Amino acid sequence: MSRMSVASFLSKAKSSLAQSLKTKGEHPAIFVIGNESADLDSITCAIVYSFIQSSTPSARKEAKYHIPVTNIPASELRLRPELIALLKHANLKPSDLITLNDLGKVQDILPPSTTSWTLVDHNVLQGVLGEHYSGRVVGVMDHHDDEAKVPQDAQPRIIAKSGSCASHVANYCRDTWEHVSSGASSTGVALGQGDDAIDYSAYTVNWDAQVAKLALASILIDTINLGAEHKITEHDKKAVRYLEAKINISPQIGRTYDRDTFYKEINDAKSDLEDLSLQDILEKDYKQWTEGSLKLGISSCVRSIEYLETKEEALVTGLLKFAKAHELDLCAVMTAHNDGPSFGRQLLLLAVKDGKAVEITEKFVKQNAHELQLSDSDVKIADDKATWLQLWDQKNLAASRKKVGPMLRAAMR
Repeated sequence: MSRMSVASFLSKAKSSLAQSLKTKGEHPAIFVIGNESADLDSITCAIVYSFIQSSTPSARKEAKYHIPVTNIPASELRLRPELIALLKHANLKPSDLITLNDLGKVQDILPPSTTSWTLVDHNVLQGVLGEHYSGRVVGVMDHHDDEAKVPQDAQPRIIAKSGSCASHVANYCRDTWEHVSSGASSTGVALGQGDDAIDYSAYTVNWDAQVAKLALASILIDTINLGAEHKITEHDKKAVRYLEAKINISPQIGRTYDRDTFYKEINDAKSDLEDLSLQDILEKDYKQWTEGSLKLGISSCVRSIEYLETKEEALVTGLLKFAKAHELDLCAVMTAHNDGPSFGRQLLLLAVKDGKAVEITEKFVKQNAHELQLSDSDVKIADDKATWLQLWDQKNLAASRKKVGPMLRAAMR
């Protein structure tokens, strides 16, 4: 059976979703969804896993398309210039993606029994979708702490440390991808020994190279071009070797591929926040959790707090506005930046209200200041409007939101 490009696949997946919604579940929906921060890793993992699983002969024959969901509204795609830059490498545009807009009020339309969900880059289905469909999670691939919500018999069930979740996806899908690719070669032979066979083979290796670049970009960004020794694992190294082999097989794409150049292009796009407002930046890479009656939100940023203060909106005013919009009790900003002479991290923590929120922040500091190597920052922030606000330089450079998020949540319990 003939192969398809990732653009063609996304079109078919959208049609499959529309059919499921139209028939109210008579046509079952197979969802693959990343986390609610919808960073590059989450988005590309959902696309790559869905594409490969939907490309098998049995899936194509039965029109069983996995539906990769980008876990944000379509309007927020513009906040991710690194995504827009990467999509061009696969002949894609943002409108090709399946977002929350495409799902609509899916919880009012599709009974849980007509759906299945595979989680990538997280292991708990959050929010409204989680309230309705958490019992229908059948698979997970993640590199965060295991919250023990996904059944042990899920397939796949891969929750292990790695620099990027895309590494787990690439390694897990490798055998299936190779089977699909070898089947495409056989199809090319069946077309004959003339130009049709040659053209088809060229198309398929290009399509594979495009998909490989989607996964590879996430790994390179998350591991700082394989230079972050505190992040990189054998999972990442193995995946990069395989993905680059996929790229180099393509005469057209492999000829111009250079790892450093590719990384720089995507990373430069990610670091370009000039056209984004403070609210945009806070929303761009954001996660939130509820523990008991309290809600925590953490925004990650690739520029320093000093840079955020150059935005038109005053920082504390903007943080309070953002916290109010998301109904937060605790609001944090974590920066991982190169605005100084070397890579640095900062942690800003804001208690929106007095009382319990302040107690939690003080508890968090007491429990974790030593491990995170927090020291008071020299940066002075006008904070007369804040109930409780503190900015630290974080000397433990290995501790990203994956580490700090669980620490804050533990202090909330």
